Amino acid sequence: MMDIAALSMAMSQGEVKQQASVSMMKKVMGQAGEQSEALKKLIESADVQKIKQAAQPHLGGSIDFKK
Repeated sequence: MMDIAALSMAMSQGEVKQQASVSMMKKVMGQAGEQSEALKKLIESADVQKIKQAAQPHLGGSIDFKK
């Protein structure tokens, strides 16, 4: 049989582990939110025309005037 002191210590340790897990999860979620905001700003500031040109550099470089 487990005595009351040992049971109390076991419950306390479980609670501390749970609090640590929740704290770590909140920290990770905060970092993910910051990264998503930074990515959103980067995408919004990107020049779409330059991205298209980089993706397909052979397009738009010359014009064919033949009929």
